[in-house]
Amino acid sequence: MLRRPARPRRVARTLAALAVAVTLAAGCGGTVDERSDGGGSVPTELTLAVGGEPDDGFDPTLGWGRYGSPLFQSTLLKRAADLSLTHDLATDYRVSADGLTWTVDIRTDAVFSDGQPVTAEDVAYTFNTAAQQGGLTDVTALERATAVDQDTVEMRLVEPRSTFVNRLVSLGIVPEHAHSADYAQHPVGSGPFELVSWEKGQQMVVQRNDDYYGELPSFERLVFLFTDEDATLAAARAGQVDVASVPSAMATGSIAGMRLEAVPSIDNRGIAFPTVPDEGRTTEAGLPIGNDVTADLAIREAVSRAIDRQQLVDGVLEGFGSPATGPVDGTPWHEPAAAVDDADPDAAIALLEEAGWVDTDGDGVREKDGVRAEFTLLYPASDTLRQGLALSVVDMAKPVGISIRAEGVSWEEIDRRLHVDAVVFGWGSHDPTEMYNLYHSAQAGIELWNPGFYADATVDAHLDAALAARDEETANREWRAAQLDEHGGGFTGDHPWAWLVNLDHTYFVDECLDLGELQTEPHGHGWPITAGIQSWRWTC
Repeated sequence: MLRRPARPRRVARTLAALAVAVTLAAGCGGTVDERSDGGGSVPTELTLAVGGEPDDGFDPTLGWGRYGSPLFQSTLLKRAADLSLTHDLATDYRVSADGLTWTVDIRTDAVFSDGQPVTAEDVAYTFNTAAQQGGLTDVTALERATAVDQDTVEMRLVEPRSTFVNRLVSLGIVPEHAHSADYAQHPVGSGPFELVSWEKGQQMVVQRNDDYYGELPSFERLVFLFTDEDATLAAARAGQVDVASVPSAMATGSIAGMRLEAVPSIDNRGIAFPTVPDEGRTTEAGLPIGNDVTADLAIREAVSRAIDRQQLVDGVLEGFGSPATGPVDGTPWHEPAAAVDDADPDAAIALLEEAGWVDTDGDGVREKDGVRAEFTLLYPASDTLRQGLALSVVDMAKPVGISIRAEGVSWEEIDRRLHVDAVVFGWGSHDPTEMYNLYHSAQAGIELWNPGFYADATVDAHLDAALAARDEETANREWRAAQLDEHGGGFTGDHPWAWLVNLDHTYFVDECLDLGELQTEPHGHGWPITAGIQSWRWTC
């Protein structure tokens, strides 16, 4: 086992999910590697506790790698730190004038970890399989992918789809010859690392793929520990991990020999409101739809204007985040002018008064036509951050005369009630398709998309135009118009969501480990910090 230079904090290492502590002292057995500035080699192994293990394993056609790097597989394109597109397995791509045919050229020097070459047939197979399986990576726009020759793939879409480029970024390429039933447990790919062992619920060990065509990582082995938040923090304090992902509430202290990295993200939290009244409607699955209180725009807007988002950042996130002005803050498709004004309880009160919501009996809760201005706000009971946000919103809405009952429940209960009660959700993607899913009327009631059944013809038209755009500039203009167009329309004014905060993802990192230029991270599922792992280096 490789060991670290004997520094005060680095007193132990473990490869068995923290089961064994090894004291670095004379006569303990083995040798201690010295840093390059001490005349010897630097450690070639990293231990990371950066999140849970994937439930479905490591098959990109089922969704692995859509957040962060697929690690074992190559993708056709990837995003740089500034979210611009760069080549990976692809050397070029072209889109036909009608937007229906995407032609991709791939490099000819890539091989899978079993020694077989990566071909256009493998790329076509990957995309066709992902489309057929209907996994979490959305390839539904694809009609058929075909290998034109050994290094050219032609992908035919059923309709123009500007966001299809994100499938080239997120879908790792699998080998047709080795994509068996147990592939997710034993992945074969052409990425920078290959799997060595996976002890489920404990740890995973991967090693560098020395046949990788790109920049080779500095580290020969990575050990991923699957620990809960408390155990992860304890491991960092004990010197047993090099990178530890912790929630913001645990990031306020310091750890000797480690620095805190607060990485900006578009990992947001917001409240989804039911936007239609209770008229006895149900979904196809029989779930009830509608809420007479939140169906009133004045209620939704008043809640949004009563919220002090900076206070949420300071109080709930411990300062590690930023106020959320919408679902796509800071992206090229964000419309800054659509931001909700800073907290203004007086404006919220005026809106409610004008809409006929008044406190007739003096109990502090407004009424209108015999209906009290009160509703339930659900959050996952296991999520302390969402609980903190929900309880804070309750307190902020009370002075304007709106009574909110915060209720922590299971996800199963949220699934049953998300069309009749408000819910604290978390989103955030490098793909604007997510905005389409959250706001387009066609997505109402589908899985967790558009849970409030929001519908607006103008918004739908802008979202449809963005999807069908032939170029990125046109698409981004339509994405922005869906938020706020030149006529004052857009979903921002309808307040189907009250966006709260964007999280900073917080990591304790060994003080000698340089993570390079970090990109703005998406939602925290998966291991987004690993997107730039090939550029990580020791500095001391």
